[in-house]
Amino acid sequence: MSKTTLTDAAPQSVPALLARNVGRFGARVAYREKKSGVWHSWTWAEAQREIHDLAMGFLSLGVDRGDFVAVIGRNRPAHYWAMVAAQMCGAVPVPLYQDAITEEMALVLENCGARFVVCGDQKQIAKVLEIRHRIPNIRNIIHTDGPGTQAAGHCRLRALADVQAEGRTKQCQHRAELTRRIAELSYDSTCVVLYTSGTTGSPKGVVLSNRNIIETAKNSCHFDNLCENEEVLAYLPMAWVGDFIISVAQAMWAGFTVNCPQGPDTIMDDLHEISPTYFFAPPRLFEGQLVSAMTRIKDAGRLKKWLFDRYMTVARRVGPNILENKPVGLRDRLAYALGDILVYQPLKTALGFGKIRISYTAGEAIGSATFDFYRSLGVNLKQLYGQTEASVFITQQPDGQARADTVGLPSPGVEVKIAQNSEVFYRSAGAFVEYFKNPESTARTKDANGWVATGDAGFFEKSTGHLRIIDRINDVGKLADGRLFVPKFVENKLKSHPNILEAIVFGANRDHCTAFINIDLPAVRNWAGRRSIAHASYQELASHPMVYEMVRHHIAEVNKAVAADPVLAGCQIHRFLILHKELTADDGEMTRTRKVRRTVVTARFPDLIDALYTNRDSIHTETEVRYEDGRKGIINATLRLADAPVVPKQQRTGA
Repeated sequence: MSKTTLTDAAPQSVPALLARNVGRFGARVAYREKKSGVWHSWTWAEAQREIHDLAMGFLSLGVDRGDFVAVIGRNRPAHYWAMVAAQMCGAVPVPLYQDAITEEMALVLENCGARFVVCGDQKQIAKVLEIRHRIPNIRNIIHTDGPGTQAAGHCRLRALADVQAEGRTKQCQHRAELTRRIAELSYDSTCVVLYTSGTTGSPKGVVLSNRNIIETAKNSCHFDNLCENEEVLAYLPMAWVGDFIISVAQAMWAGFTVNCPQGPDTIMDDLHEISPTYFFAPPRLFEGQLVSAMTRIKDAGRLKKWLFDRYMTVARRVGPNILENKPVGLRDRLAYALGDILVYQPLKTALGFGKIRISYTAGEAIGSATFDFYRSLGVNLKQLYGQTEASVFITQQPDGQARADTVGLPSPGVEVKIAQNSEVFYRSAGAFVEYFKNPESTARTKDANGWVATGDAGFFEKSTGHLRIIDRINDVGKLADGRLFVPKFVENKLKSHPNILEAIVFGANRDHCTAFINIDLPAVRNWAGRRSIAHASYQELASHPMVYEMVRHHIAEVNKAVAADPVLAGCQIHRFLILHKELTADDGEMTRTRKVRRTVVTARFPDLIDALYTNRDSIHTETEVRYEDGRKGIINATLRLADAPVVPKQQRTGA
């Protein structure tokens, strides 16, 4: 593979990109943050001053080359600045998930040996102070907001604003040293350490170099023609590689504006206000927005409903072709243009998608109905496939080649191959350096020639060259009769229904498949409200007979689709139950990026799984749960076990 690299004269680090941006468009807005309902802005020149002051403040605190600086909190300019300031000092930023429980946080801080921690609020400070005895290396805890009365006066606590102020007063003392450290940064210097979500085991620290990050940013920006005019909403967890690539790497490469919402509860409102041009979201957000829109339409007046139905028929027929610049008749073009004025643009504006030029989704498969809906409106929604170890991008869909059932072509600068066992391998300039302090895992994942094992099974379509992902390689198995068992294939089809939040399919070495279902509470609550179904809790709604019948209907539709595939027909769901609780990361059942930990769920609910393979119609269970405040409790529930309609073999074969 011929690597595409920058010339020696080009920026070799994120701080160097920052300096370049100040020279190119210093007066343009680089960051916005909403505080108390008001948007505050910083230009590239102003952001550089903020970051330089913080970096010199870090030097005053004793931040040394190779130190690890943990950053824990919501998306805020100050937190992104802290990561860049750490890089300027020759240190390594390590963003953590802000919703991580103390034990998860301790594992990361212990593993990297963080000496400095930037905490966004009192909750994060309290968690760090609770585990500080396990991490003796921590020298200072720097807080963005106040520390609270319990932590106030702690000798290790410093306000970020005070650290910046100290940096400003000691510029003469530290300027030369800071300049020297920035100059020492090379293309092979460590840019960031990002910890995996731990879907199949303990999280691992992924070491990404400046080469990994900058090459990925350059290639991906060129792929979609991203430039300084883009607006993005930084709402995804800062510890997730996708946010780092978008809000740090691509923002620094292209010079576009990063907008930070006021908080998790205002994201949808802030999305509407910012109306980004470049947007990434998991399928669940797009599906949730669609459910919300459909609910509003159902509550609208007769004329609005009529207009919506009439022009959505036009949009579904010709919208994707217009988006992809394919031939469309004049009459249809005029009808679509009128629909855009009356329906499509007002709807996109209401959803916050009015100005989107490029939008991606990834992480899980998106339902074809949801995918087609947005594209019919003119939203250029596409899919990509990636992972932390790849600096995100492995494959992505070019404009005009977006489909719900593939993840696209190899990204620029990426080679992809399929092993004999169907595992997907790649190598690229974005491929990670190593797992931190974990040479064994590094050797198992990345070979001497740079090929990285993804752990996913997939294949390339012969007709299009697009990659299709089947499942995790370790989850693909056989039923007792030898037929293929691919749970993710069925789970994704189940989750394409907005009422189903999560699905876990079982069947390896069994006679048939069964499933756990998590309903989507907001969607099912709206569904129940229109049917006057009273309920006081998730558990009560999940156990309602009408909800069971609704889920049974969804499973029947999926079974028909699965039965049509002669290879996977054995994966039809025979029995199911609706879980009495939502799967959560706090209970260890999901990762912080909302991926199901199948092994944990299997170990946690063996009685429920076994019951699905009996003739019983109910089972009583007790489950320990962890609440948001850290307390633990027990949920008692009697769950219904229900049969699902299965397409018989003779109907599948047409006999």
